[in-house]
Amino acid sequence: MTERYDCHYCKESLFGKKYVLREENPYCVKCYESLYSNTCEECKKPIGCNTRDLSYKDRHWHEECFMCFQCKRSLVDKPFSTKDEKLLCTECYSNEYSSKCHECKKTIMPGSRKMEHKGNSWHETCFTCQRCQQPIGTKSFIPKDSHNFCVPCYEKQFAMQCVHCKKPITTGGVTYHDQPWHKDCFLCTSCKQQLSGQRFTSRDDFAYCLNCFCNLYAKKCASCTTPISGLGGSKYISFEERQWHNDCFNCKKCSVSLVGRGFLTERDDILCPECGKDI
Repeated sequence: MTERYDCHYCKESLFGKKYVLREENPYCVKCYESLYSNTCEECKKPIGCNTRDLSYKDRHWHEECFMCFQCKRSLVDKPFSTKDEKLLCTECYSNEYSSKCHECKKTIMPGSRKMEHKGNSWHETCFTCQRCQQPIGTKSFIPKDSHNFCVPCYEKQFAMQCVHCKKPITTGGVTYHDQPWHKDCFLCTSCKQQLSGQRFTSRDDFAYCLNCFCNLYAKKCASCTTPISGLGGSKYISFEERQWHNDCFNCKKCSVSLVGRGFLTERDDILCPECGKDI
């Protein structure tokens, strides 16, 4: 007598019928599909045993239902992307969501290299210098009037030249007598210290720091013998080819200030009227 071979669920004989093994238990096709078949995301019908079950992130489709949401072309064995749980072919996804090149206005395909600057995107081959038309790539560049320039081209076309070294000024220069200078070139004529950012003066069109100018050209105080710069509104007293700092113009004997007062002289000394009455 032949041994029975029945469906594990409905117990009907499987003799001469198709069946499916699951965990070593046989099921008739009807029972297997009702118990274990996945539901297609697209048509919401069960995916039967005789159909290829395509899955992506725990979701399932019939082979014929696995298509681009936008153009309805099959995605079987093709690259695809997802947006809001919708399947999209690479072309539809790019047209809908990928960046557009600022230069050629075409889509920048996913996976291709793109260049970005201030919210705009370019194909790598479209991101070129406006002047020489060579790709800029990862090199330094300077934007001007909605165009981009490589540094050498920008310097040739736009940068001012330093009056001292004759080289282009690309960042942070100094203007003196309506002429451009590099900060590193604008130096004191005497001590060669950089003058940018500090007070300076000039003589015969040559620039000097205040210390050098005072030491070289300023008159000396008749009292303390240090230079009188007269710069920045500082006041001094002048009398018979001699000069004093305001703070130094004092009576030689009692040291009272003589600024704005009468005074007497005795040889090289200045005296208040009180101290000078015995002269």
